[in-house]
Amino acid sequence: MKKKTKDRILETALQLFNTDGLSQVTLRTIANEMGISQGNLSYHFRKREDIIEALYHQLVANINESMDKIGNAKNPIELMYDISATLMKNFYDYRFFLLDFVQIMRENETIRQHYAELTKLREQQFSEIFQLLITHGLIREEQLPNEYFHLYKRLQIIGDFWISSASIESLNLNQETIEKYTKIINEAIYPYLTDAGRKMYLMH
Repeated sequence: MKKKTKDRILETALQLFNTDGLSQVTLRTIANEMGISQGNLSYHFRKREDIIEALYHQLVANINESMDKIGNAKNPIELMYDISATLMKNFYDYRFFLLDFVQIMRENETIRQHYAELTKLREQQFSEIFQLLITHGLIREEQLPNEYFHLYKRLQIIGDFWISSASIESLNLNQETIEKYTKIINEAIYPYLTDAGRKMYLMH
């Protein structure tokens, strides 16, 4: 089935944003890449910001769908690893968001507000996972106030900015890069694991 023009616009814009960055891509750039007039493109998306918002919501929907599919992990350690890997893969597919993260948040109030609410949801989800790990005797009880909330914040910060770090080290971002940084993120929990948790972690 032939793709709708709107879907083709989003697909082309994503490719260009990922390759060249926001600053280098305009509506005209996207239209030229597709071989259509800018007027035709503007019929579907009046502003470049509308395309960015559409791609953002597409990314969120993809992540939510992926997370729903991994909800039946065999154990909490595996669940946490699978969630991290899913987030990293989706962020890589829409990597321009992370490479131009600050600019997008400064310029797009709709995305900024939605991201703030999404962060609260993710915080709750990870809090439930940490509690599940404690209940199963896989991580120790908190020894400092808000210790696991702060762990979540560290994971969030790395998750939001790992692609910037990776792109500074090397412009060749690929599957190996995703696996490297997924490992970096997941190892953050290792110091909190009990003996049983470490055994399960090393078996994964």
